[in-house]
Amino acid sequence: MAKQYLLGLDIGSSSVKASLVDIETGAMAASAFYPETEAPIKAVKAGWAEQAPDMWWSNAKLALKKIMGEVSATGDDIKAIGISYQMHGLVCVDKNKNVLRDAIIWCDSRAVPYGEKAFKDLGEEKCLSHLLNSPGNFTASKLAWVKENEPEVFSNIYKVLLPGDYIAMKLSGEINTTVSGLSEGIMWDFKDSKPADFLFDYYGFPNDIVADIVPTFAVQSCVSKEAAEETGLKEGTPISYRAGDQPNNALSLNVLKPGEIAATGGTSGVVYGVLGDINYDPKSRVNTFAHVNHSKEETRLGVLLCINGTGILNAWIKRTVAPEGISYAEMNDLAESVPVGAEGLSVIPFGNGAERILENENPGASMHGINFNIHTKAHIVRAAQEGIAFSFAYGMEIMKQMGMEITTIKAGHANLFLSPLFRKTLAAVTGATIVLYETDGSVGAAKGAGIGAGIYKDSDEAFSTLKLRAVEHPVAENADYTEAYNRWKKYIKH
Repeated sequence: MAKQYLLGLDIGSSSVKASLVDIETGAMAASAFYPETEAPIKAVKAGWAEQAPDMWWSNAKLALKKIMGEVSATGDDIKAIGISYQMHGLVCVDKNKNVLRDAIIWCDSRAVPYGEKAFKDLGEEKCLSHLLNSPGNFTASKLAWVKENEPEVFSNIYKVLLPGDYIAMKLSGEINTTVSGLSEGIMWDFKDSKPADFLFDYYGFPNDIVADIVPTFAVQSCVSKEAAEETGLKEGTPISYRAGDQPNNALSLNVLKPGEIAATGGTSGVVYGVLGDINYDPKSRVNTFAHVNHSKEETRLGVLLCINGTGILNAWIKRTVAPEGISYAEMNDLAESVPVGAEGLSVIPFGNGAERILENENPGASMHGINFNIHTKAHIVRAAQEGIAFSFAYGMEIMKQMGMEITTIKAGHANLFLSPLFRKTLAAVTGATIVLYETDGSVGAAKGAGIGAGIYKDSDEAFSTLKLRAVEHPVAENADYTEAYNRWKKYIKH
């Protein structure tokens, strides 16, 4: 009997990744990404960032062709499709489903003044209580920029889509979106459980510019005859899951319950926690979206905390401070050679732009308490890793103020989480157990499709085969960690 697979597509700004998951074993059978060098981002002006949606579609087809060839799969063998995608993008299509302009993607900052003005004009309390966020630089505000600056484009818009909605449209010929997707675009009213009509009215958008809403886990649409001919997939194959990359990363780690955290520690750090009640941060230091399992009956919000200065500091230390030629593993060993707290040395890691958790201030990175008779390269390496862990903990304090009880931090076994020192420090100062898995966004999307299509009965079955790599429990004697963290916080002016 031929093997049966689930297909996951992860639409990133640097590449599109496709993976096939073996339904029977839950293991990844094949994976590929295109392009193999980073995809281009168009920056016509400073602060702008655009990509052609057709490029995502072309790259998805190339990655799909490669993985189907690797395992000799046919369209008949693929039983469901899930999509993960770069968040906050804007794709505009006309009535014939033609793209009207390049997509304005997540890292484009042109809409900031539009969101800030809306926040002020509509009232901060109104926006935060209904949208759980400031309109900010998100999809709705990007559309406001198009309306003002490209009126001809705006007049021809039939529907606005997020990047994942666009790929689903190319696969099925149908236009739809999700509540989770609308919330990440700041187009969902949580108080009234409907699209944010008051924001649309303020910006002057027709209310029907939003696509039809489908559940996150369900047969949202099916592969069309045209797409089947173009991709080798089978006509009628269900598209049964869709989510932005950060909610999808949380799903990939089976983070669905209140108090659970999904974290990543790459160039920047992301902490994504699940909240069981509708709440928001009055200072807008975090973003709050509908999580993949949010419903009107059961509140499940994803609180997203982004810290710009994390892994980039560790890389800078390796390049400029650590002994030349040292590996990250050797650097971790060097850091472990000095005691907790680095004998009074504190490093503030915020050297990669303005920090949301500091109310968009940009204090830069700094070192404090340097003693020329004591401190060595090893102390600096340790204090830097501790400082990064402390910045994660500091951000999580905001989540706790919103009512989140943080018990477990789940992460992929990669980047900063490969460092035992970083893990021990983070566990000690948060009191949470850190659990590391082998995981991948495209695999998570594939398994999400399995849930949506009813192939798996629930997430616990879908992710029962997650490979556990390490567990870090909080240390019982954490006074040294607490002292170092409290000293570090004195250098933060918030």
